[in-house]
Order: sequence, then structure tokens, then C-alpha cells
Amino acid sequence: MTPHLVIVPGLGGSGPGHWQRLWEQQYGAAWVEQDDPDVPTPQAWAERLQQVVGATAGELVLVAHSCGVLTVVHWARLYGGHDRVRGALLVSPTDPEQTDMARLAPAVRAMAPLPLSPLPFPALVVASENDPYVSAPRAEAFAAAWEAEYVSAGEVGHINVASGHGPWPDGEILLSEALHAWTPPDIVRF
Repeated sequence: MTPHLVIVPGLGGSGPGHWQRLWEQQYGAAWVEQDDPDVPTPQAWAERLQQVVGATAGELVLVAHSCGVLTVVHWARLYGGHDRVRGALLVSPTDPEQTDMARLAPAVRAMAPLPLSPLPFPALVVASENDPYVSAPRAEAFAAAWEAEYVSAGEVGHINVASGHGPWPDGEILLSEALHAWTPPDIVRF
């Protein structure tokens, strides 16, 4: 059985054309719909992720973007993860403690302080070298703290629609490779 994807969007809910929305349709993924996608809080956003994980059958792989990555790490801290979560693809983690976050995305500051404990499942952090919401060294430090693998995506912005990532073929390759690493050989993969 192929693991089910659980899509964890960032601020604003990863709007139309975003690679997360495309993957939701393409893979029949579960979607974590926040009550207020413009006002993140660690407790409320983690609680919604816990609800979706609990309601989604089978083995799961979390696919988070931006502030959704922060949701995943807060969820892991608050709930300890879940035994059916096989791994997480964490793309463009936003840094809520970045000095100019008050100007860039003030709502994200509510997600500070960011948990920096090892995650209870394998994870892959994918970050850009020129993301305005997190420096590459900081994203790499997050990955190290979470005991996750780190992949530089090059200079590709925030890996969203604004940076030219509606469809994201490189992301699909990374997802496939991660699924291969996180699931037994007899599991059917995407």
C-alpha cells in the first residue's frame, strides 16, 4: 500500500496553482485546512494537523511548505508525532525569528520560538539559497537540529507560485526518493 500524503500548507493556505494544490489532486492527498490560514498559532495549527492525521487512514507522509513546516515541528513537540507517520518532506521552512519577519510576514512571528528538537520520524528539508523567508544556513541548521536530511534546491526563491513553482518536477523526484527511503521495498510508490 502506498503511504497517503498529508499536505500541510503555509500562510494563506497555498493558493491555486501551488505545487501543494497540484499534488493534492494528483496524489489524492489529505489537506490540512486551518480555520484561519492567515493567522498561525502553534497550538491551533498543530491541533488541526493532529485531527487530519487521526482521520487519515494508513501509513502517512507529511508534505509541508513554509509556515506549514513550522506547524509540523510544533505538532511533533506538542503531540510527539504519530506511529503511522513514515516521514516528512519539509520545504522552504520559514524562520519566524528572522529579523525582518515583521516586515515580510508579521503573522509568522507567532510561531516563534521554533522547536529545535529531533523529529520522531525521518525528514527531508528542502530549501533555497535565496529564500527571503529563511537563510540557507539557518535552514540547514534547522535540518541538523531536527536530525533531518538537507537538500539545497539552488537559487529558486521560496519554492512557491511567485517563484515559478506551480508544477514542481524536482520536488516530485525528491518525494519519490524519500518514499523509497522511508518505506519497505514491497510498498508501491508514486
